[in-house]
Amino acid sequence: MGVMKTDIKQTGKKIIAVASSTGGPKALQVLIPKLPSNLNAPVLIVQHMPAGFTEALGKRLDSLSELSVKEASEGDILENGHAYLAKGGRHMNVMRQGSRQIIHYTDEPPREGVRPCANFMYESLSESIYDEVICVVLTGMGADGTAGIKMLKEKKKITVIAQNEETCVVYGMPRSVTIAGLSDKEMPLEQIANEIIKNVGVS
Repeated sequence: MGVMKTDIKQTGKKIIAVASSTGGPKALQVLIPKLPSNLNAPVLIVQHMPAGFTEALGKRLDSLSELSVKEASEGDILENGHAYLAKGGRHMNVMRQGSRQIIHYTDEPPREGVRPCANFMYESLSESIYDEVICVVLTGMGADGTAGIKMLKEKKKITVIAQNEETCVVYGMPRSVTIAGLSDKEMPLEQIANEIIKNVGVS
């Protein structure tokens, strides 16, 4: 029925964690501008891109969006209504610093053939202060995100939104989380922002 989820009041800390690959930059330009600046959660984005390309994408998304969007820097403090895009060529993690959560980069080898790899982001959130993680898996080849979300589910309350096949450029990553039985909702790209807002609320 899914009744329980809608009855949950918007309390506690939530974070949105997005994984995307092939077709992702265009998909992000649809999704992120639909999110309001008073979104009651921070947004993390891992888009598979080489070093040197993510800064421009961050600026482009920022110019289109009410949310503040940037290529995340080492030590950035996560704030609601802000989106943090992983640097190309490095793995983005979230770590605790007192009562705050900050961005921390690591340089492990590529995983799932990619760096940044969303699995690192999801796994690092398992030790975070957030009560719930809204995992959004967008268009992309391969299976990045599945292993990380599976591990995260053992430690945290999660809601997994997968982009549907019809609106994906490559239905790889969303298919992988769906086959693994991890996705709560599959929906067209255009509807994902509304689902996020419904879940985390606005301040």
